[in-house]
Amino acid sequence: QVQLVESGGGLVQPGGSLRLSCAASGIIFSFYHMAWYRQAPGKQRELVARIRSGGTISYADSVKGRFTISRDNAKNTVSLQMDSLKPEDTAVYYCNAQKLDTIAWGQGTQVTVSS
Repeated sequence: QVQLVESGGGLVQPGGSLRLSCAASGIIFSFYHMAWYRQAPGKQRELVARIRSGGTISYADSVKGRFTISRDNAKNTVSLQMDSLKPEDTAVYYCNAQKLDTIAWGQGTQVTVSS
């Protein structure tokens, strides 16, 4: 059974930084594409960043140059370093694992950017 547990959310001032982490269990982690999504109130869930099993990385245009996704296959974790945070980054952030037709989600962690 796939389990994804996020941590690291919180309240930060504009321009600040946060690091989100996602610990995976129940899967052969290195085989999975991992991603971070976010959902702001009243908006659809959107892809923030993805790191494929082979290491290819992609970002949403809105976070390029500010966010960095990374994975540690030895520790079954994926992280999202978020710098230069803006109020519009406020959302619930979800960890996602995908391989072929298998998709799993974490429970989400709140990130609030406000002064």
